[in-house]
Amino acid sequence: MELIIIISSLTLAALIAVLVKHRGVIEFVSIVAMVIVFVESIVVAIRVATSGDYAPFTFLFIDALGSLLILIIACVGLAAVVYSVPYLRRETATTIIGFTRVKQYYILLNLFSVAMFLAISSSSPILAWISIEATTLSTAFLISFYNKPSAMEAAWKYLIINSIGLLLGFLGTLLYFTSIDPSIGNGFVSWQTLGENALHMDPLLAKIAFIFVLIGYGTKVGLAPMHTWLPDAHSKAPSPVSALLSGVLLNVALVIVLRFKLITDTVIDQAFTETLLISFGVVSILISALIILDQKSYKRLLAYSSIENMGIIALGFGFGGLAVIAAIFHIIFHSLVKPALFFLSGNLLITYHSAKIANVKGALKVVPMTSILFIVGFFAITGAPPFGIFLTKLLIFSAGIRIQPLVVIAVVFCTALVFIGFFKHVTAMVFGEKPPEIKQEKENIWLILPSLVLLIIVLILSFYQPPFLLTLINTAALRY
Repeated sequence: MELIIIISSLTLAALIAVLVKHRGVIEFVSIVAMVIVFVESIVVAIRVATSGDYAPFTFLFIDALGSLLILIIACVGLAAVVYSVPYLRRETATTIIGFTRVKQYYILLNLFSVAMFLAISSSSPILAWISIEATTLSTAFLISFYNKPSAMEAAWKYLIINSIGLLLGFLGTLLYFTSIDPSIGNGFVSWQTLGENALHMDPLLAKIAFIFVLIGYGTKVGLAPMHTWLPDAHSKAPSPVSALLSGVLLNVALVIVLRFKLITDTVIDQAFTETLLISFGVVSILISALIILDQKSYKRLLAYSSIENMGIIALGFGFGGLAVIAAIFHIIFHSLVKPALFFLSGNLLITYHSAKIANVKGALKVVPMTSILFIVGFFAITGAPPFGIFLTKLLIFSAGIRIQPLVVIAVVFCTALVFIGFFKHVTAMVFGEKPPEIKQEKENIWLILPSLVLLIIVLILSFYQPPFLLTLINTAALRY
């Protein structure tokens, strides 16, 4: 019932945004819908933690990792909607957008959230694929929100690359279906059915299928070298949309890859899937580190940071054992810190009217609260203590040093480059003399509060995790 409430609340909010012509009503309904979703997601998480896998209907299924993702989607989604209200009002006040674009924004934002919830809770790989494809269609219009040539180019690039990737993922999915008798389940194939019948699959076919799935859905995850859409899309989309793309959508696609990994590991030695995850993870971290050092845009800087962190998470699941627990914690921390940084980058953008690092100077004097939180977010995302990402990286590298010492040494060197590059850019933006044309203004607390709350949650979770959350993490780690 909770999942139905979640999906119907967001769908209703999107429908109201279509019909209503009063901006305040649209904003209020969107926030209320996301509050309801957040409450229901906590209920779902506690239910799964206490009673195990939850399947209220034939087409819906939630396991421990799925319930964690539902909780993340709801938390980041609520923060994004709350941030969107003052952010879009500021954009409207400067005549950058009009009321029609605002309506379209809330319609697509709610539909985007619905698609992510369906993708993570669908009991069928086909339904999950359809939902992931729906996220592509809804976010393509959000990426091109400002109708600038560069934004339109980024949207088309995003649409084409992800659609091709998802077609490869769909082909891989169909290859897994060769192990299923068509008469089973009246043609409806669930994740559970695939897992139970995986032993009938040809091992070579299973390898080919997983490669297609990893490359296909890995495009959506942002793993290199399929990552080329991500920096463009994140840099051109409105900041709340970038927060959802980077903090949530990448992880939703990763979970689908992991579900196929479970099925593949029952057919062949799990060393095959783990080696692939490690390989793509290393390439992602290496490319990100080299580009971050000489990055010119702070929104693209955050996008490449997302690629690096998804690479670290892939390493964790590739190394196995204790690294899997660390990777799940890393998903949680990254999903909360990165949206906070994108919200703060939105504050810088509407103040300086530029996404170029070279054009943002003396931010500490112009927007002091934003600057302080941006520095805190920088330390959190790069893994500085006392934030949890420090421990998750340490555990992943510690687990990997025993089996892949050269890989871990190379990755540690790359993460050091990421810290150096990030530090260079952040200090250049925050300190120094502000441009004379930039006037200091009183900061809107509602543009600060979502980031502040997310960073506080991250700091708390770095030291204390509620019992139900620990149960979900441990259960998910045992399964994946």
